[in-house]
Amino acid sequence: MGVAGGIVPSPSALIILLSSIALGRTAFGAVLVLAYGLGMAMTLTLAGIALVVLRDVLIESARTTAMLFTILIAAQIFSSFVNYTSMPMDLKQWILQQGFSPLMVVAAMMVIYVVLGTIMEELSMVLLTIPVFFPIVTGLGFDPVWFGVLIVLVVQVGLISPPVGMNMFVMNALLKDVPLMAIFRGSAIFCVPLVVGLVLVLFFPQLALWLPSFMK
Repeated sequence: MGVAGGIVPSPSALIILLSSIALGRTAFGAVLVLAYGLGMAMTLTLAGIALVVLRDVLIESARTTAMLFTILIAAQIFSSFVNYTSMPMDLKQWILQQGFSPLMVVAAMMVIYVVLGTIMEELSMVLLTIPVFFPIVTGLGFDPVWFGVLIVLVVQVGLISPPVGMNMFVMNALLKDVPLMAIFRGSAIFCVPLVVGLVLVLFFPQLALWLPSFMK
């Protein structure tokens, strides 16, 4: 749940769920989160929170959940189609035959993510591109964890980049008195450290891999 109707929920539900997933007990964690949600609803009701506000929160949560699951289902169908056509393997073979530098191929993927990030929401963008890009990256011999870190960085760059950075329109909806161009100008400075970090991680993979290496 997010902030809605002036209600700021405790992060303990997220902590419970993540802990349960880490322990391999996702179903148990889901039950705990459900119980937590029911307890929060009762607490808010007893605290005097209007039922109409609680109803609006639940409706909005249901809509968001339905949207996310629709994207997940569509991405799963697309992934199955891509795997059936063997397109990633054919594309990898074509890249190797052309003699392109593997690092430059990944850099080109990052540029594609920046462009897509200006017009698409991050979840749908990642789910629609991973079935194509991931087999190519692993086939070229790169570490999947390193590629995941790159995606996290580049997606954030795309979401705050003009002309259609999605996060900027979210900020504009929340800050109705602030012009959209002012938001874009104010966020431009944040692109600089993100791009610098992206370039460093791209050319120095150990920056992203030294911490995960302790988990092996």
